[in-house]
This record gives sequence, C-alpha cells and structure tokens, in this order.
Amino acid sequence: MSRPQVSNPLAPGSSPRRFYDAATVARLEDGGHGVFLDGRPVRSPSRGVLILPSAALAEAVAEEWAAQGDHVDPHSMPLTQLANTALERVAAGRAALLDEIMTYVDADMLCYRADDPPDLALRQAEAWQPWLDWAEQALAAPMAVTVGVMPLRQPEATARALRVALEALDDWAFTGVQCAAGAAGSLVLGLALGHGRLDGETCFALSRLDEIYQMERWGEDREALKAREVLRRDILAAERLVRLSRA
Repeated sequence: MSRPQVSNPLAPGSSPRRFYDAATVARLEDGGHGVFLDGRPVRSPSRGVLILPSAALAEAVAEEWAAQGDHVDPHSMPLTQLANTALERVAAGRAALLDEIMTYVDADMLCYRADDPPDLALRQAEAWQPWLDWAEQALAAPMAVTVGVMPLRQPEATARALRVALEALDDWAFTGVQCAAGAAGSLVLGLALGHGRLDGETCFALSRLDEIYQMERWGEDREALKAREVLRRDILAAERLVRLSRA
C-alpha cells in the first residue's frame, strides 16, 4: 500500500518565515470553525477559507500553527495537511479516491501470515485475528487469510461490504481512514480506527508487528526507526482527525 497524498497548506517545497504572532479560533458566520493568524483566516491551497467541522479540531489545528518556530514547516502540521485534504481532494474527488482505497482490500496486511518462525505466526494470529473478526461481525466483511506473500483475492461480497462501509463515512472520517489504512498497510485497521474502535497508538503497533519482532531479535535499525516514526505520526494524526471532527 502506498501512503495517500495530503494537501500542503503552503507552496510546494516552501518553508517560509513565520509571518504571524497569534493563532486563534472563531466560529464562522456560514457555519463551522476557522483558524485565524493575527485575525486573518487560514486558507486552503486553493485559497478558500479552511472550514473545520468542530471547535476541537480547529483548536488542534491552531495549536499546530502556534507551535511553529521562526519558519513554518508544513511537515510538522499533519492535522492541517489532512484538513486540507478532506476539504479539497476528498470533497472534490471522493469517487476516484474510493476506487483507489478499494485496491487495498486484497493487500490487507492482516490477511498475510507467516508460517515460520512459529512464535511470529502465533503473535500475528493473536494480535490480528480479533480485528478480522470485528470486520466480519461489524461490517459483514469476512476476510480470507493466507500464509506467505502470494496474492490473495477476497470474496466479492467482502469487497462490496467494505465499499459500503467506506461510503457511509463522512469526508473527515474517510480522510482519516484513507490515511491510516495507507500508513498501516491495512484497510481493516483503518476502518476500525475510523469507527472509533481502535486508537492511533494501538493501530500503529499492530501495523508494525513484524518489524517489532525483527527488532527484538536483531536489534534496532536507525533508518527503519525514522521511517516508522513518520508512519506513526500519520496514523496518530488520522486518529485525531476522526475523533476531533466528531467532538
């Protein structure tokens, strides 16, 4: 699975000097909440006002802007990026994004198990199977499981049920699920997060189970740890987006 694209609130590749003193939140006349930098509204890449569905999410986005140093670093503002994605990419092109995320169905990490070493296989079964059981019970989406890496085709009824589950999400939850599923390598984990059944830290730990096992045996790799931290940031931001958009 590839990580989904997110919208940069600033120009591509830019890291401008901080141009404001205070980041505040206010309710907008037309509904929703906005973030204001010295009284001027934060805008999306297409220059529309960034309209957020809850005061809690607006406060969290404002905190990202307030935390910037002498320069504004978009990569340190994952909630701002995801909010822009929800308002611009998802709202305008959700049908295409739905087709894209449906390609995750047959590649869901939880469905590909090891047969050796036995303790890894047992750890996978104990940690992952409960979430496949949840998908079957809550979403009517039973998932087939295989050993090894040969491509697995899920039943058509399962794919239809997962599409229905995605279609039922609002744009904010859909954005969070897309981000979490891409980072975790599992649509099931992404949907569990989107339904509020799974927190970000647990989702991240489940998604990195194999890597954690290897680190326990062979030690940590510095570059791998850096890559893991990026994925952790993405998953935690996705969970916060979903949770705060409903607050």
